Amino acid sequence: MTSPSSSNVPDHKPRPWVDLLVSIIIPSVILMKFSGDEYLGNVNALVVGLAFPLGWGLFELIRYHKKNFIAVLGLISVGLTGGIGLLELDAGWLAIKEAAIPAIIGLAVLVSTRTKYPLVRTLLYNPSVLDVAKIQRSLEEHRRVDEFEERLRKASYFFAGTFLFSSIMNYILAKWIVVSPSGTQAFNEELGQMTLVSYPMIAIPSMVMMMLIFYYLWRTIRRLTGFTLDEVMAPHLAEKEKAKATESTTRK
Repeated sequence: MTSPSSSNVPDHKPRPWVDLLVSIIIPSVILMKFSGDEYLGNVNALVVGLAFPLGWGLFELIRYHKKNFIAVLGLISVGLTGGIGLLELDAGWLAIKEAAIPAIIGLAVLVSTRTKYPLVRTLLYNPSVLDVAKIQRSLEEHRRVDEFEERLRKASYFFAGTFLFSSIMNYILAKWIVVSPSGTQAFNEELGQMTLVSYPMIAIPSMVMMMLIFYYLWRTIRRLTGFTLDEVMAPHLAEKEKAKATESTTRK
């Protein structure tokens, strides 16, 4: 029987454009354009600008119960950025913070490979994306479980590498762009620029690397089980695809 608490939690649907607007574009515009004394001022602009990603992250956690390690670190990252600006700490701490967050995630990915629950399994090889039970049965029938686990471990190393890339790039960008003392209008404007630039220079390459890792994992599943992607797609995703195909056929 499903507990009331779990049944009342709505399904989370990815909204990349909303995430981009709330977490990147709006904070960047506020920090870059409204930090002057004639508008919000240094402190208010920093508080208002960071309130958007912080509030959105908290909403996601509370509304959809997305209480995961990476989401929590994201909220901590935003909080630390605000703390550095409000306490007027040396701007060098921002570069350290920017590098530390993805480095911690990458380290957690590596450590998780030594546990029963590697993070790559949680994020990429999970029942919400693939029919894990069906794949596992096929692997056992073909006696390829150990080979698959080895490939999954390699995918974890690649996955950790994406966060190492983000860590290095974050540090370089922060040192390159944010050079003014914290607590100043220039600091806010540079922080906004860094936030805006980080998306095409860091987030997009990281997403591409994630897609390549998933492709590597999928090719492994294909080679070891013989299944096509449609055959191992998670049941709820397969039903959606069938519904779309049926609707498209009906319209024609």
